[in-house]
Amino acid sequence: MTPPATAVSLWPALAPFVLLSLSNVFMTLAWYGHLKFPQSALWAAILVSWGIALIEYAIAVPANRIGAQVWSPAQLKTIQEVITLVVFVIFAWLYFGERPTWNHAIGFALIASGAGFVFLKPL
Repeated sequence: MTPPATAVSLWPALAPFVLLSLSNVFMTLAWYGHLKFPQSALWAAILVSWGIALIEYAIAVPANRIGAQVWSPAQLKTIQEVITLVVFVIFAWLYFGERPTWNHAIGFALIASGAGFVFLKPL
């Protein structure tokens, strides 16, 4: 059974949000997960992080390929950066117990509002 035409036509617009969210979970784990294991050798942390990052790339590359049918490269990068902030806040809270503060919320809101300009019609 094939999906309705509307679902198929929406996928290129939605794929970056879905796939980049998933890839950012792996990216954040690769970049920051090893901080809970300071006793492990640096070379081991690097190798494990590279392995996790490979999964991240395997998801991020298709996200950008599919999304490029609808979004510009600058828009795709902006989507990725905003998703990165959201994923990091959740990760830091759940993994490190670092509760978000108002400073985080205000700072990230300013970044997100600035990112919104990338999606406006060019001046």
